[in-house]
Amino acid sequence: MMPLSMTKAGEPNTIKKIGGKEETKKFLESLGFVTGGVVTVVSEIGGNLIVNVKDARVAIGKDMANKILV
Repeated sequence: MMPLSMTKAGEPNTIKKIGGKEETKKFLESLGFVTGGVVTVVSEIGGNLIVNVKDARVAIGKDMANKILV
């Protein structure tokens, strides 16, 4: 497993675990980041990521991306 922030752009990855506090997990789940879901990094700008999750593009910071393990 590795954090989402370390994956290559364009490669689909399966989410294996979501770390952090309970409120962080709930926030990420509300955006579509759930265990077993597929997420693809579209681009990285200054450490922040734009990702495709559940047919939607979402921008997340590097600290949030580090809590999503693929």
